[in-house]
Amino acid sequence: MKFFERFSPLAHWFLRLAVGSVFLYHGLDKLPKIAQLAEMMQMPGPMIFMLAMMEIVGACLILLGGFMKDWMTRIGALMLIPVMLGAIFIVHWPAWNTLAHTESHPMGGMEFQVTLLMINLFLLIMGNSLNKGMSS
Repeated sequence: MKFFERFSPLAHWFLRLAVGSVFLYHGLDKLPKIAQLAEMMQMPGPMIFMLAMMEIVGACLILLGGFMKDWMTRIGALMLIPVMLGAIFIVHWPAWNTLAHTESHPMGGMEFQVTLLMINLFLLIMGNSLNKGMSS
């Protein structure tokens, strides 16, 4: 167990990299497709742009928060929580009892979105207390 304890101050990076990479990818992927996504989701283009920016900035803050300040981690997570709530209730809720995608629900269930929501709630509450010895 002592072997793993030496690395525990770095374990926060598993969550940061998972959340940061997913949201950074999805946010950047939305930018060239704003008009198409707006039409598909029946939402105004500026709202899709704002969604993409929340994903990009939130991801960057969570990643930078690992090196820098506690508030970056918490604000980044706080920005991503409404994104996940929107994804769950607007896109995935009809498949609430379906964890994976099916023919009737091609966008899939919401296990991934709920997992991302829970990780962001964890980061919001814990902040940088995860990375012992780092600045907060």
